[in-house]
Amino acid sequence: MKRTKVAKERVPFWLRWLIPVVLVVTWLGLAGVGGPTFGRLEEVSSNDQASFLPASAEATEAQDWQAKFRDSDEVPGIIVIENTAAFTPAQLGGLATLKTSLEGLKLGSAVIGPIPSKDAKAVQFVVPIGSSTELKDAVKELRDTVSAAAPQGTQTFVTGPAGLAADLAAAFGGIDGILLIVALSAVFVILLIVYRSLLLPIMVLLTSVFALCAAILLVFGMAKAGWIQLNGQSQGILSILVIGAATDYALLFVARFREALTHTTNRTAAVLTAWKASFEPILASGATVIIALLCLLFSDLNSNKALGPVAAAGILCALFAALTLLPALMALLGRAAFWPFRPKLVPADQREPELVTGLEGQKGLWRATGSLVSRRPRTVWVASVLLLLVAAGGLLQLKANGVPQTDVILTASNAVDGQDALARHFDAGSGSPAVVVADQAKAAEVLDRVKADDGVGEAYLLGPGSVPITGAPGAPNTPDVRDGKVLINATLNDAADSLQAEETIKALRSEVKAVDPGALVGGVTATALDTNTTAQHDLVVIIPVVLVVILFILMLLLRSIVAPVLLVLSVVLSYAAALGVSAFVFNNIFGFPGADATVPLFGFVFLVALGVDYNIFLMSRVREESLKHGTRPGILRGLSVTGGVITSAGVVLAATFAALGVIPIMFLVQLAFIVAFGVLLDTVLVRSLLVPALAYDIGPKIWWPGKLARAQAGSGTRSRESGLEPRTEVPTR
Repeated sequence: MKRTKVAKERVPFWLRWLIPVVLVVTWLGLAGVGGPTFGRLEEVSSNDQASFLPASAEATEAQDWQAKFRDSDEVPGIIVIENTAAFTPAQLGGLATLKTSLEGLKLGSAVIGPIPSKDAKAVQFVVPIGSSTELKDAVKELRDTVSAAAPQGTQTFVTGPAGLAADLAAAFGGIDGILLIVALSAVFVILLIVYRSLLLPIMVLLTSVFALCAAILLVFGMAKAGWIQLNGQSQGILSILVIGAATDYALLFVARFREALTHTTNRTAAVLTAWKASFEPILASGATVIIALLCLLFSDLNSNKALGPVAAAGILCALFAALTLLPALMALLGRAAFWPFRPKLVPADQREPELVTGLEGQKGLWRATGSLVSRRPRTVWVASVLLLLVAAGGLLQLKANGVPQTDVILTASNAVDGQDALARHFDAGSGSPAVVVADQAKAAEVLDRVKADDGVGEAYLLGPGSVPITGAPGAPNTPDVRDGKVLINATLNDAADSLQAEETIKALRSEVKAVDPGALVGGVTATALDTNTTAQHDLVVIIPVVLVVILFILMLLLRSIVAPVLLVLSVVLSYAAALGVSAFVFNNIFGFPGADATVPLFGFVFLVALGVDYNIFLMSRVREESLKHGTRPGILRGLSVTGGVITSAGVVLAATFAALGVIPIMFLVQLAFIVAFGVLLDTVLVRSLLVPALAYDIGPKIWWPGKLARAQAGSGTRSRESGLEPRTEVPTR
């Protein structure tokens, strides 16, 4: 019987104590610097949707032209005061005093209003907020001022771009700490159940938290240097991804460490053996996720480009922590880390039984699973594929073409309520008009085309100071001209953040370009439209790149073509099934109006990269066992010894991503569900049944054209592995 040596029992002092202590102290230093930086990420982040678009987007070009027409970069805040009955003349007169109070706040240029609605039940003011003013503070000040001065019995709202942006920032504000607590608490409970130990879960969580501190330090530096554009979504995803990935890698290392402790009494020797055994799968797994995330750099959306290096930096830190800090902690603690259920030394003659079926020495759930796979492999994998295909049918219900901005925030929002009030009493697009940039010589024709569109309520050329040319007494009568261009404001009949408004923008672009080929249509609605269009283009570009990269890495790791192709196909099918089920849940249970256009892309990158992770953990162990025992016994052996740790890792990752649901932003709630459900589906069905059963059915050819396939085809295991002899049915008990 072949015996595997663990490591030399005699280990020098510097390796036993000095290196572990130095590593722990180094990580303590990183955590000490990176931890306080956590609260400073807001200094280098932005949630401005327009800044996410590429410079070539029409909305971006229009925004650049708008900047030439104003002396300062201002964001409009729309104040709406709503009454149950028509405002009396006395009440309207009193609102003139409010205008004076608003101007006294000195938030930006001149306040416009009061503007009464046609039904006289609402009044609006437009308050420009300068870029030098903190938006959240300015909106709060406006709300306090308006609430105090409004007539009794009325409702007041501050909405428009400024109000919505402030409420979005408030939804993210202070959530990072809550998100981290929820994620760590969930992981801690799961680890307690898995390890039945108090000390070991703490060590694993310390590894994850220290990895996050290092990642925050790295990301802050990149954002401060201007290399990346950070936003609130990226911050939340970074925390979850690092905690989940670091814990997953730690689980794999700890499993190998526990196994090594059954072969030796020397904790340092056990750490070295565990490190050598887990290094390749952890490195391959981390590299796969990092490279897949960096594929987001091919995106045209700056927000996607930012998430790529942010998340990749997080995975890199998780990788280093799992391969340096955790081994150092285990070297210092040894068996004590597992207290009170410390691993016992197994007699040498019982450590590695001769395998016939691959399940010798195994018991419980994974023996039963292996038995099922060995008895009915084709039935198992065909049934699994059919189940996934049925789930993928839900993709027909997926509506990932963007959602109204008023639906993005899932909690109560004064700005969202204000948009509803605007829609009740004014043109729904009031306060966020479309902006047309036209040639001065074609201005009249372009204006006529804009006014003729059924989706436009009213449209005006803009004079100096962005004041509309309405023909009213005191209004300007000549347009403001900059470099031969003029601006036209068009108030849309539909809410600016609605899909109907986006259709109007598409029509306007076609109509005005027929008159002036150089005309541009921008504004809030155009920005949302261009963002959705760009996101859908990214999906087509990035998915093939990610798949090719992952396939190449798997080929290098497994020295095969057949196995990597099947693994990639399995995770793609798993992704489609997860997205199909998610679409059904979003539409019929959560009642969401749709999904952000970036949700399928982010779901794909995370699910495919992380799904391949578990297949790497499984198949690297299967290959290791196949080299010693043959492919089919190796498959069952690999499944049984990795089943518990990989399932635990999947549950941990699902729990951490589910924690994203505490952030009341629709995009993050949807991403949390897709990834959490998808990881569980991949862990329970794909990795536990589909992949092992398919590999078992194929046999040694799974390693084609590698040496392992050729060696087993010509070895003494030929008859058993090729299926020339009947397969051994493994009893469940």
